[in-house]
This record gives sequence, structure tokens and C-alpha cells, in this order.
Amino acid sequence: MGKYHRIFLVLVAVFCVTLSVNAQQAKQNVVKANLMSPLVRTGSFFYERALNEDMSVQMGFFYSGASIEDASLRGFGITPEFRLYLSESRQAPAGIFVAPYLRYQNFKGSVNDGYYAATLSFMGGGLLIGSQRVLSDIVSLEAYIGPSYSKGNVTLTAGEEYNWPIGFFDGFGVRFGFTVGVAL
Repeated sequence: MGKYHRIFLVLVAVFCVTLSVNAQQAKQNVVKANLMSPLVRTGSFFYERALNEDMSVQMGFFYSGASIEDASLRGFGITPEFRLYLSESRQAPAGIFVAPYLRYQNFKGSVNDGYYAATLSFMGGGLLIGSQRVLSDIVSLEAYIGPSYSKGNVTLTAGEEYNWPIGFFDGFGVRFGFTVGVAL
């Protein structure tokens, strides 16, 4: 057997091993939506990327536009998150995880058709515990819950002093959700 034949066979063997390793590797990207967020008139979406077998990063984005009687609150939030997967039998992004996260939220509030208006900004974070499954290597299902804390301020942009109800966003709370997504 000539020198080129041996090189060719080695390259074919390396190619076959690479294909079998890639075939066994889990998908590394997941795009998902929180099914709980429409209950509070919000759209909440996430992109998760596996870094290795037990770690991933996720970026979340939400937009909210709620109105109650003569008050409206519209805004967005960004949530970067690091995930550590604890399952030894599964590979990220699947299994049980813990996830510290940060969150920035910014809202424009208005009462009585803009007579009172303000910008509400909040910064916070927390720690989640959850579980994510990837079914048929395509559909992801995830549930998570954990404590959160945020602190914010209100900047009046129109009208006189108004008692903006920021208690829902300011202080300790609980973040939870259920997502459905697509693994890519």
C-alpha cells in the first residue's frame, strides 16, 4: 500500500470518528418562549447556547404592554443568565440546572392619558433552579423557579408628584416560568 493510500485511509478514519462524535453530541442552541408571560400581557423570549457538557449561557428579552383602566405601563427587560447543569446522564442544554442571573427592566408609565408620566428603571438578579428536557432532539420543555431581588427608581416626566406603585418590581420576589422551544 502506498504512502498516499495510508494517508487517505487515516483521513477517512478521522472523518468517520468526527461524524460519530458529532452525531452523539446534543444540539447546542435553544430558542424558546415563556408560556406564563402572556398572563401578564408580556412576550418573553430566550436564546440559550451550551458552552460545554455542563454549562450554558442564556439571554432573555421581554416586552410588556399592560393597561388597567386609565393607567398604562409599557417596557422591556433584558436578562443574561449563566447555567450550570447538574445531571451527569445528560448534556447541556438538558437536565437539572442552577442559574444565577441579572435583570434590567425599563418601563414608561402613564396615568390619565399622559397627565402623569414617568420612567421606571430597575436592576436586579437572582438564582433559579430548573429542569429542561429536549424531546426528539428538537422540542425543549423547561420549568424554573427561584428568588429574585431588584431595586429601582422613578423619574417623573410629566405631571405633579404621583405615587407610582413600584412594589411589584422593587424588592424581593419570585421568578418562575415554563418555556417551550426549539433546539437548533
